[in-house]
Amino acid sequence: MTLSDSMHNAPENNDPIFDALNDLQREAVAATEGEVRLVAGAGSGKTRVLVHRFAHLVNNFGIDPANILCMTFTNKAAQEMRTRISALVGAGSVNDFVCTIHGFCVKVLRRDIYRLGFPANFTILDEADTEQLAKQVLELHGLDRTKKEVRQLSREVAQFKYAVCPKYIERYMLPSSPRFSDTAGMTPSESYIHYQTLNYCLDFDDLVLFTLYIFDRFAEVRQYWQQTLNYVMIDEAQDCNSSDWKIIRIITALYRNLFAVGDPDQAIYEWRGARPAEFIDWKADATIILPQNYRSTPEILDVANSIISHNRRRIPKELFTRNSPGTRPVHIHCSDETHEARAIVRETERLHRDGSAYGSMAILYRASYMSRALEQELLRRDIPYTIWGGVRFFERKEIKDALAYLRLIARNDNLSFARIVNTPSRRFGNTSLGKIRDYSRSENIPCYEALKLHIEEWKGTRAYKPLQEFITLIEEARAAMLSTSVSELLNKVLKESGLTRMLREDPETERLENVEELLNSVRHYESRRDQDEISLPVYLQDIAMYTNADHRQEGDCVRLMTIHQSKGLEFDHVAVCGLSEGIFPSHRALRERRLEALEEERRLMYVAVTRARRTLCLTESEGYNVQSSTDKYPSRFLAEISDELLLHEGKAAPSLWEGSRMLARSIDAETGITAAASPDGGPGTGDAAATLRPGQRVVHRYFGIGTIIEIERGGMKARVRFGDDAASERSLLTRVLSPLA
Repeated sequence: MTLSDSMHNAPENNDPIFDALNDLQREAVAATEGEVRLVAGAGSGKTRVLVHRFAHLVNNFGIDPANILCMTFTNKAAQEMRTRISALVGAGSVNDFVCTIHGFCVKVLRRDIYRLGFPANFTILDEADTEQLAKQVLELHGLDRTKKEVRQLSREVAQFKYAVCPKYIERYMLPSSPRFSDTAGMTPSESYIHYQTLNYCLDFDDLVLFTLYIFDRFAEVRQYWQQTLNYVMIDEAQDCNSSDWKIIRIITALYRNLFAVGDPDQAIYEWRGARPAEFIDWKADATIILPQNYRSTPEILDVANSIISHNRRRIPKELFTRNSPGTRPVHIHCSDETHEARAIVRETERLHRDGSAYGSMAILYRASYMSRALEQELLRRDIPYTIWGGVRFFERKEIKDALAYLRLIARNDNLSFARIVNTPSRRFGNTSLGKIRDYSRSENIPCYEALKLHIEEWKGTRAYKPLQEFITLIEEARAAMLSTSVSELLNKVLKESGLTRMLREDPETERLENVEELLNSVRHYESRRDQDEISLPVYLQDIAMYTNADHRQEGDCVRLMTIHQSKGLEFDHVAVCGLSEGIFPSHRALRERRLEALEEERRLMYVAVTRARRTLCLTESEGYNVQSSTDKYPSRFLAEISDELLLHEGKAAPSLWEGSRMLARSIDAETGITAAASPDGGPGTGDAAATLRPGQRVVHRYFGIGTIIEIERGGMKARVRFGDDAASERSLLTRVLSPLA
């Protein structure tokens, strides 16, 4: 049966499976044969399509559920899909083939891994298991077993496996492997894999790579799954990596009945291996686009469309909705981050007074360190909140470590001493700490004073010099405490203790960003108080309320989260904060991945905006950006939104928009984005945009020749008329315009 036959034979619209669907959703559900690409916009009902298509195949076509594979990316999503399918097809008609990609690989391996000498009941290593194994390997090699080293080894193992796949399986993980018993001279990564093999353990990477290995080596296994899986459906296809796509191509090679659902405009995981290009470039038999959004107001969607239209690597679509009109999204410009936090919290209070539950509100940010100012203001106003999928700012380990140094300087705090005497590592373990505690109790002195008195006991050990340096740091800081600012003391501690160096070497870069934000917050604290009122004890007293874990909230509370964590969620009211150039888009990401990162950052902005159902608030502030070491300017993403789509509160001076444009151009030139975006030397290159003026004739790559009506936002944007009437006017970034020769 061809795709057109399937469409022709689709059930009548009075079929209950089709009743609740719009026309394009019906078309997608009815397209049962061949390779079909469904481009499902945010809030367009893609899960409903997948569920109803499954029911259509079972109820109307008589396909056995055992011959349908429906894969998604999380167990939670798979469980939701199974629940919704069972409501349409009846109990007993849903099987384990509604699962994650890793879940499918487990099914393949339980059946056929015996061919590689592994038992069917092999062990799957979860995160805790891999951490424990990494610690054992590090101990075997005489290396530190810190969390940083454990994470680093785990990353190295994953990189090693993918770099030499499938050779690592043949060389290390089969009973016949040449290095199965020969362990001489193994690297930590090789030892890790060797211990996996001895205990018949596979981690999540192995599940995929072993499945591919078996498919490649054993034709009968490949043919079994190709014949079994008559229909394959993939959710969130834009997030599949190269190995995922290889598995998908193999299992659908016989029947070619592949239904892949995705939205390249929401592809935000390319930095960790996702390949949205596979979905964008796929030459499917049919492409169906779902542009109707059921979530947001028209005003919110206008902002989302305005932003994402600036990306080039996408499948064009424009979201629309038949929902009732709402209020225009708001852009709030603030004088500093404290006022920005207050503006957002003031808005949450207003919404709550008007009847909205706190749980219907979310505050989104690009990086986790940005929660600090928000948390402090929410606590100050006694508004319940929770960090979604994360840890509150002042409860994060690196923040507690830094503050523990300050507490030990200000007073002889035994708890703080125990926390930091070996952070970073000074070869001072639990046995040594126990000895110091014994001295402390017997001599009735604080632990730190006991260490000073008995330091000579560690002479001749590797701990002696680091402990001396630790004591010197604390003593110098105490001597300077009355004449030195808190921020200077903290900066001294971060550098001379080794905390900054330790965090800089940590793969989790947000930990360094968090302590930089702490330092920035102390400077801000000092700038808003009289110098006579500021001292280290006073600061620690003021900050105590924010470090109190008793503030943990449950139930009806505002959600704070990174934009990545918000993917798949929706809220009535959304605020996106920190929209400053260099923060969002992240200049670090742009330096690492250039144009690909810029488009992914813009997709991240699009995801943030489309989380909102009823109201949207976009905020940014002036001040100093620690991440880019520059003054703060509005994000280029704000400049990409047509002015008439937003209500503006607080006026950003033209010089700020000009600074934003200059900073964006500087980073684009530094990273090669400008050249990459315009390989033919067309719009976007050079300094032409800086000289544009009203009345000038310009050329746009797609709209053609037009006349500038007005220069906007300090030269970042221009309103251009391309025809004879106002309907032909467009508000465009000046970087895409070239003066007419």
